[in-house]
Amino acid sequence: MASALDTLCGQAFGARQYHLLGMYKQRAMLLLTLVSIPLAAVWYYTGEILLLVGQDKDIAVEAGTYARWMIPELFAYGLLQCHACFLQTQNIVLPVMLSAAATALCHLAVCWLLVFALGLGSKGAAIGNAISYWINVAILAVYVRVSSSCKKTWTGFSMEAFHDPLSFFKLTVPSALMVCLEWWSFELLVLLSGFLPNPRLETSVLSITLNTSNCVFMIPFGLGAAISTRVSNELGAGRPQAARLAVQVVVFFALSEGLIMGVILICLRYVWGHAYSADEEVVTYIAKMMLVLAVSNFLDGIQCVLSGVARGCGWQKICAWINLGAFYAVGVPAAYLVAFVLRFGGMGLWMGIILGTVVQVLLLVTITLCMDWRKEATKAENRIFISSLPKDLLER
Repeated sequence: MASALDTLCGQAFGARQYHLLGMYKQRAMLLLTLVSIPLAAVWYYTGEILLLVGQDKDIAVEAGTYARWMIPELFAYGLLQCHACFLQTQNIVLPVMLSAAATALCHLAVCWLLVFALGLGSKGAAIGNAISYWINVAILAVYVRVSSSCKKTWTGFSMEAFHDPLSFFKLTVPSALMVCLEWWSFELLVLLSGFLPNPRLETSVLSITLNTSNCVFMIPFGLGAAISTRVSNELGAGRPQAARLAVQVVVFFALSEGLIMGVILICLRYVWGHAYSADEEVVTYIAKMMLVLAVSNFLDGIQCVLSGVARGCGWQKICAWINLGAFYAVGVPAAYLVAFVLRFGGMGLWMGIILGTVVQVLLLVTITLCMDWRKEATKAENRIFISSLPKDLLER
């Protein structure tokens, strides 16, 4: 939901309507905090939910315990995304990076203390995540309030942020669906792996490969955040051709990164499993999965930057429909077919999702090539103009 700020804050900053950024951030912080309450209830009953859908009892109990201790992180995560988007759309990225680096260093110490020194195991890992996220939020919150870079965009809390929440909600819901429909499809891989023969091996390997994929994905994710900011800034400033040029450049970077990282993943395939397990069966299985992961990462890089372009333009609703069709009409059914009917196991689950990603990439490429950049600049101008109107005029 916070990714709506990529569109709103980015275009407002490009149009030099600086006061709108602080207002948008306050709305997002309130909305994400409220939404986190029912989500916390779902997390609290995660173990029971997993048992209801037929997961292995030991796995469900462990996952449920972990999720309960992760609840404090949920509230921090929403606030963190609001602060990060607020700063990134102003091209203030160094403080965000340094904050994340400082948090990562603290995270190592906190996790070691809780997991090993105090012997809390997975509970300690969950608590460590929560502590680290709250540290990150605190650092960025202090920076926003004391830095001279944010004087124009952050002028303190205002009741104006609570005006016209419905229009804001109309963009946050498609933004959430755009992201979640894709991410949930990957989480379904782990859920489905629990129904495969030898579920403990399958869920272990799928979890490890999914974690690896998420780590590698951070590189194109950064490119996607950068192009989202650049496109929204340029459209807000009324420079559509500059936005188009930025898209061409970032696609080149994404293709290059995908090829390089694919080669690295293939070269490390016999080594990577040892970072997670001493079980040779797990290590060998991961080596096979890394080949599939290399292809998945290449496609993910392309879709990530094109999704960033869509967020910069405010095309979240279109992308939500694309992700729904690509992953739930194609990807997940194909994953089930290859894994369970053709009996390719966990590797088949990944292959099916890759097919969904191919469909997603083709559709995103098509809408990007057909985009009328001048029209998008006009839409950005209208969006900012409406947000700038006083409350009494909006009510009229």
